[in-house]
Amino acid sequence: MKKFSLIALAFLVLGLAATLSAAKVGEQAPDFTGVDSNGKTHKLSDYKGKYVVLEWHNQSCPFTKKHYESGNMEALQKKWTDKGVVWFTIISSAPGAQGYQTADQENSYMKSVHAAPTAALLDSTGAIGHLYHAQTTPHMFVIDPTGKLIYNGAIDDHSTPDASDIPASKNYVSAALEESLAGHPVTEAATVPYGCSVKYAH
Repeated sequence: MKKFSLIALAFLVLGLAATLSAAKVGEQAPDFTGVDSNGKTHKLSDYKGKYVVLEWHNQSCPFTKKHYESGNMEALQKKWTDKGVVWFTIISSAPGAQGYQTADQENSYMKSVHAAPTAALLDSTGAIGHLYHAQTTPHMFVIDPTGKLIYNGAIDDHSTPDASDIPASKNYVSAALEESLAGHPVTEAATVPYGCSVKYAH
């Protein structure tokens, strides 16, 4: 019993530490370095002065498919990157887990669905995902030009895998960007993300 209690306590401490170190709305977004599917290295701090969107991705997840097979995610990527926003699609699935992609596989996938992010970051160790406490695919984050996290949560307000919900949905990412660009605080800065769990190595 004592051994079990110590193990349970250890997991509780680890979980609490992860929560405390997770990215928090209103605070500086944790800096990270990631390598994309073309072998280019990106550091978040290099994009200070720009809005940055982080999108956690798993192409096999029904909730991700909802937004890609409908063209919704690609349209969002194009709309905002055309306005100068940096958009990182991040894959934190571990090798052998659902959603894991090699660089060639991810490039082929992005081409097939006409995806338009700035880059797809391959985070198979889960380092970036754990830094942000990314929970689901999709899980969305918006960072403002000062490097402050201004949105953390779901892509929209319809937490289903049904694409027919999209036209009636409020897109929280677009809303956050539009409000911030207009000089207003983000009305809904934190929501509960929905989707498949991120398939971390541990």
